[in-house]
Amino acid sequence: MVKSRPVIVVSPRLSHRQDIVAIVPISPTPPRHLLPFCFKLSKNYHPGEPDDVPTWAKADMLLNLGTYRLSVFKIGRRKYAYPTLTPEDLAGVRHAILCGLGLDPIAKREG
Repeated sequence: MVKSRPVIVVSPRLSHRQDIVAIVPISPTPPRHLLPFCFKLSKNYHPGEPDDVPTWAKADMLLNLGTYRLSVFKIGRRKYAYPTLTPEDLAGVRHAILCGLGLDPIAKREG
């Protein structure tokens, strides 16, 4: 991936690692195959687009990157948006991450 795209930051701030986060990219392109590591979000979280545009969290593309590479959504002059996922969407993305890492048996035991 080389283009700019919206992402979900899925890692908490860790001591001695504040400048690195784990992210899952979001895409409006549906996956070719419906697999457990692709999670359809309940709404489009992009503030400049309609909420009913289908969007997918592609958890098989989990990345760690520096926070200097991230930017927020600019919605006006000196106005920025920091969308937050619903608890249900966040749980779905976390489950998709486990599936993408091959750890879905752990998720099944905990669920």
